[in-house]
Amino acid sequence: MTAHTVADFDFDLPPELIAQHPAAERTASRLLDAGGAEPVDRVFRELPGLLQAGDLLIFNNTKVIKARLFGAKATGGNVEALVERVLPGTREVWMHLRASKSPKPGSRVRFADAFDAEVLGRCGPDNGLFHLRFDGDPFALLEVHGHVPLPPYIAHADDAEDERRYQTVFAKEPGAVAAPTAALHFDEALLARLADNGVATAHVTLHVGAGTFQPVRVEQIADHQMHSEWFDVPQATVDAVAACRARGGRVVAVGTTTLRALESAALGGQLTAGARETDIFITPGFQFRVVDRLVTNFHLPRSTLMMLVSAFAGYDQVMALYRHAIRERYRFFSYGDAMLLSRAHATRP
Repeated sequence: MTAHTVADFDFDLPPELIAQHPAAERTASRLLDAGGAEPVDRVFRELPGLLQAGDLLIFNNTKVIKARLFGAKATGGNVEALVERVLPGTREVWMHLRASKSPKPGSRVRFADAFDAEVLGRCGPDNGLFHLRFDGDPFALLEVHGHVPLPPYIAHADDAEDERRYQTVFAKEPGAVAAPTAALHFDEALLARLADNGVATAHVTLHVGAGTFQPVRVEQIADHQMHSEWFDVPQATVDAVAACRARGGRVVAVGTTTLRALESAALGGQLTAGARETDIFITPGFQFRVVDRLVTNFHLPRSTLMMLVSAFAGYDQVMALYRHAIRERYRFFSYGDAMLLSRAHATRP
């Protein structure tokens, strides 16, 4: 089946399957192995046995910042904000800002009763974001006064567990406002086992934006405008992919953000190092150039990520896997379980 409308990516998800907390241990999450003719229910710590010596795992090493802030305008009205991105080398940020009345350029907002920010104006797609200048270094202020930006479907306020578990064990480059959730299942011991088994690793950086949770509000896929995110593919990772190909290994992307970075960097026909913006929208029919296998969590109905995984593994296959996961009571979304997918068409362009 070729799916063309957003409704084709809908499914009924029992609310109790939306994970509100992570598994007791990172590697104790379930793993739906879709690499064979029939799906197999496994535990995530079994992943090393599903990969081969010579394979290359690529992770997104972005670090989630405490991007959620609460404050008040000078006029006294309450403000709730979510930083979308910190502009490099400045004290300026783009943010989503919710208030009874939008603050005007030149006005000031006081956050956490601790620091001020000046409103510079509107920005971003459709002017839907606010451009502010903080009184100090944004990363330092957010670390002290911000809150973990949990997704909208997680009902509890952030706590110490979220501060630890809504972050990968190898997070390095600050800038994301959502976690690269497929990588949350890895711990140091599992990474060591993979290395012992001859599985190589490499990294990209893609700072996940809040747009990853935005619903698709159109019916025709072609009418949807993707949000933009900053990413960087180092030359070392390009070289690692080439070496993997030379030895006959498979490139395994950990998470849709890693896949988006790699495939964005290969849109010109070959994988190219560098840092830039991407608004790549991967839907069925997309020609994959880099990724052979994908580790990913279970995504929201009607979302762009459902379209991405359907493009990768095949629409019918993915919808069947989701029916299986719901029937077997897998846990969904950011703190939920994972699956291992293979690309529907093994041949590369």
